Amino acid sequence: MTESPSAWATHPWVAQAVRGVRFGIAWGAQDPTSSWSETQEFVQRVEALGFDSYWAIDHPMAPVSGADCWTTLAALAACTRTIRLGPLVSCIYYRRPALLARMAADVDRISGGRLILGLGIGDSAPEFQRLGIPLPPVPERQRALDETIAIVRGLWGSEPFTFAGGQFQVTDGQTVPGPIQQPYVPLLIAGGGERVTLRQVARYADASNFGAHRNIGGATDDAAIVRKLDALRVHCEAEGRSTDSVLKTHTTMLLFLAESEAALQAKLAEVPEGRRTGFAPSTMAGTPKQAIQYFRALAALGMQYFICFIHPKDVETAELLAREVVPAVQAATAP
Repeated sequence: MTESPSAWATHPWVAQAVRGVRFGIAWGAQDPTSSWSETQEFVQRVEALGFDSYWAIDHPMAPVSGADCWTTLAALAACTRTIRLGPLVSCIYYRRPALLARMAADVDRISGGRLILGLGIGDSAPEFQRLGIPLPPVPERQRALDETIAIVRGLWGSEPFTFAGGQFQVTDGQTVPGPIQQPYVPLLIAGGGERVTLRQVARYADASNFGAHRNIGGATDDAAIVRKLDALRVHCEAEGRSTDSVLKTHTTMLLFLAESEAALQAKLAEVPEGRRTGFAPSTMAGTPKQAIQYFRALAALGMQYFICFIHPKDVETAELLAREVVPAVQAATAP
């Protein structure tokens, strides 16, 4: 198995955690009701507001996602300048590893080296069915993640690469031209499984990612978060690396902000019921003051980076987050 560069080096993006917590935005305008110009304007607004990253979702046959994840990222790479871009997360079964390596390298090159490669094993049986892809058992998908990482990193190497795994193979392959980011493209692995997934994070990744929703780790309370971070620390120790070389990211899905409780309730009333209930218990809906308390509490538990899913066209939430919440949380958690 190809050794992760994270085993011996801390990526600069991860090292920035010593300066304090950071925030990224996901979704927001990547949905069937948004035109490309609206998606572009939303992400450029997020960039102008100072957010560290924008994340596209990878659900090519789901009614919530609209445009393809990697097509969207490639287009955004060409019309943004500073914000990091990534999939949250790219399912390893939707594209063969060689194609994934090619697409990810292209986005990194187009963006000038701003890609974060987020990977996951997939969890939506209906979407697998719509795509005509069998949904293997979880252990098989976890092994496929090992193979995917080995192939992608191998194809990004300086020599032709051959790999024969149980699910994926490649012969004398090489991604030319490859990514340009130095020292390498950071890898984020999604999920909070304490025995396998967090071990894979410790072995390969630069960032972990989980949250309260059952599909993103099921960390529904403080005890679960602490337990998962402890598990990650133990796995890092077993791999001979410092836990500080892994960025601990947390996903809030969804985030709704409004200046007052009345305005918040009016906003929520316009959100389809399926989205209000389907994303529980990982939804945070409140005023900026309540959001400050929410993120400060997560930071106190050890979370270092917050990725906030914004409902399509809810620019107000992004602006309130940037203007009122982020500065207060950063000030309260500064080293």
